Amino acid sequence: MRVHGVNYDCGMTVDGWSTRSSFEPEVVARELRVIADDLHCDAVRVSGDDLDRLAVAARAAADAGLAVWFSPIAYDVGHDALVDVLAAAATRAASLPGEIVLVLGCEMSLFCTGFVPGDGLQGRIATLTDPGTWASSSRRAELFAGFARAAATQRRIASAARAVFDGPITYAAGLWEQVEWDLFDIVSVDAYRDATNAVGFRDVVAAYRRFGKPVAVTEFGCCTYRGAADRGGAGWMVVAPDRSSLTGSYPRDEAEQVRYLHELSADFDAAGVDAAFWFSFAGYELPRRDDPRRDLDAASYGLVAVLDGERHGAAYPEMTWEPKASFHALAALYGG
Repeated sequence: MRVHGVNYDCGMTVDGWSTRSSFEPEVVARELRVIADDLHCDAVRVSGDDLDRLAVAARAAADAGLAVWFSPIAYDVGHDALVDVLAAAATRAASLPGEIVLVLGCEMSLFCTGFVPGDGLQGRIATLTDPGTWASSSRRAELFAGFARAAATQRRIASAARAVFDGPITYAAGLWEQVEWDLFDIVSVDAYRDATNAVGFRDVVAAYRRFGKPVAVTEFGCCTYRGAADRGGAGWMVVAPDRSSLTGSYPRDEAEQVRYLHELSADFDAAGVDAAFWFSFAGYELPRRDDPRRDLDAASYGLVAVLDGERHGAAYPEMTWEPKASFHALAALYGG
């Protein structure tokens, strides 16, 4: 791979829950320097639903010498609103310094309304993973009609972005989504391996090279508990609805996260992937706690464990987090 990166969450609200309530520019700048200098990344994907926050992070990343993948994400909005949000983001991206790749949305069939039936993110996930959706001809037809609406919406989004932004554009697709990649300069996919797709996973990723464009994995990663690798992108779903605890016993296992990093990095190298971004630097609202049932960091994909009560760490005394084993493993992998 030519580009090694991580995802950096600037905050978004999903079903009333914020992924990052506090956003301090000096903290952001320090974390992005850690990503560049200590994790040895070439690039960072800054994502969230607040364009002002994204711009702050993008400028700090450029100052740190990182290429920026500017990734606005709109949640629970319809077709027209999504086009408006991403067109505004393209205008903002055009004003930013440094090397910018514009990521025009993320897994829109799940994050936005009007494409996959269901209320909220979990409702739409339930629709896609329900065998009855695919067994029923009427429900299947409804789903394919939604995918067609998504394709038409992406044409509008790409056209609006090209009118104001002259850099490379892409879209962070789910593995289940069919995208007209001729609209974009880079083929990007959120590639989580789990128990359902582990057999043949490398070949699935390699198949994206058939479009004759650079291939990026815009997200990959797993959580920090035993068995998280088998859940892949659904590992976060073990957090209780009130966000106070886990839904059961999920023993902390930092080594599992490290194994996943090494195994998928090897798969991506073999598949000819041009860029890959670990998800994520930190789970800001998922603190590390001594009580295993309340240790929300176990359900975090973060390379660092956010400390409960805003305590400061030992390795970076000015920060309220501590590196996990995956932090050191990724630093060694990317540094090498």
